[in-house]
Amino acid sequence: MAEQIIKSDLNFINDVISSGGESLKKCFQCATCSVVCNVTPDDKPFPRKEMLHAQWGLKDKLLSNPDIWLCHQCSDCTAYCPRGAKPGEVLGAIRKLSIEHYAFPSFLGKAVGSPKALLALLVVPVIIFILALMMQGHSLIPEGKIVYAETFMKVPYIDVIFSAAALFALAGFIMGITRYWKDLKSGVDISDNPWQKKVKGPMLMIIINTILEFVTHKRFKKCDVTVERANSHMFVFFGFVGLAITTAWGVAYLYGYEIFGIQPTAIFHFGETPYPQYDPMKIFGNISALVLLSGILLVITNRQKNAEKAGSGSYYDWLFISVILTIVTTGILSEVLRLANIPILAYPVYFTHLVAVFFLFAYAPFSKMAHMAYRTTALVFAKYSGREVK
Repeated sequence: MAEQIIKSDLNFINDVISSGGESLKKCFQCATCSVVCNVTPDDKPFPRKEMLHAQWGLKDKLLSNPDIWLCHQCSDCTAYCPRGAKPGEVLGAIRKLSIEHYAFPSFLGKAVGSPKALLALLVVPVIIFILALMMQGHSLIPEGKIVYAETFMKVPYIDVIFSAAALFALAGFIMGITRYWKDLKSGVDISDNPWQKKVKGPMLMIIINTILEFVTHKRFKKCDVTVERANSHMFVFFGFVGLAITTAWGVAYLYGYEIFGIQPTAIFHFGETPYPQYDPMKIFGNISALVLLSGILLVITNRQKNAEKAGSGSYYDWLFISVILTIVTTGILSEVLRLANIPILAYPVYFTHLVAVFFLFAYAPFSKMAHMAYRTTALVFAKYSGREVK
């Protein structure tokens, strides 16, 4: 057997520990974690080998490893670990560092994961929206009837700001995922099993099957200790999908009227906001908001209930949860306060809502929201390479 020189990265070990994997050193390689995991492949199962690589500081073996993303942090491994090493939390920390590694621009990857940079990250959208208000000549609390799109932040300004944020996020995702895919292909052997090659099919079908698997949360349902996570994640996911559809619906209302001259008909109110509460778009949007709120509250409840067995989560986890909770609560409150016509509260709440939405989407490629992209990519690669549960 050829000798191998192991080059440990001590800084990486410290980064894992400071990112939520502070229990890393407790692992003594008993393999209980890999035995109890319901989502790991039989061939070279995780997370035992990842715990060893992390202890040795083998950064290159971890950051481009698809297995850190095939892990869904069920926390079965953490609950049954006889040493309290919390492998699920350690792999969560490694995923955070992987996002930082592939992030573009790289400084934002580090900033989003650091509590010290939170204020600076928040200041950016605050300044942007204050400048937008100044350009429109609006005060922070306008007088008269509350119409956010007229007396506070006009639609063209909203469109320009959030379109720019979306394009920035899209570019970040494309750069990060492209670099990750390149490393995946160079760092992992493609299976030569003829059965695997026959079953995996063309890439398009692999992607479609992976997306269906992701949407149905098929792997989350294999968790034992935190089995409720499947339901809470589905509520959050479909709440977001519903609000995305609502946003597209609103755009169709606005620009269908302005560009194509479509007039209000029956219950469909093409034209300027605000729309009546009985409009189907409003009903659908309000239901989606309540689904999202229910989901994020379930996430928080489940984390608190399983904290002793599964770990309470890192700053990185709670930042994402907090941003979503802020978005949905300020969104609901903005509508309630507008209907109640309480401008002194309505406008500051709506301003906070805009800042939180910008924060979520502009920094998406660098936050835990990036899990959707990286995990889906890793699952696609797992099918493509034959790295699947047998």
